[in-house]
Amino acid sequence: MSNKSRAMVGGIAATLAAGATLAFGAPAQATPSGPGVVGTVISQWTANGTDFTLREITIPAGQSTGWHYHDGNLYGWVKQGTLSHFDSTCAVDGIYPLGSFIQEPSGPRHVHIGVNRGKVPVVLEVLYVLPHGSPFAEDAPNPGCSFQ
Repeated sequence: MSNKSRAMVGGIAATLAAGATLAFGAPAQATPSGPGVVGTVISQWTANGTDFTLREITIPAGQSTGWHYHDGNLYGWVKQGTLSHFDSTCAVDGIYPLGSFIQEPSGPRHVHIGVNRGKVPVVLEVLYVLPHGSPFAEDAPNPGCSFQ
């Protein structure tokens, strides 16, 4: 991938956001992503111990990413739909409509969930900037939130 392409990918990227229309189970259990949530790798490369992965994430209507955090930063762009994002205090920390850029910071202090409250699938283009070998996301328990 050329430097120009990498720069373009970096400019396009900006988060994996979230929200919820579902009530979740006991806080002691990690919450899986909803049925039909799909991530497709578009491009990957590693430089200086950092993995850069561009993925397209699709979240069907009424589904969520499940509670999670990341070991590195994420940068995303909303290609379709509107993503609702909630933090571990159960507060909405972002509503991202079509064309929005989003960013998610790293670490277990940044547990969040992304939810599609709309009627069309949410499609995100997401650049993961992770320590080499890290998973795309780390599962986290529901902090006790229930969304209506």
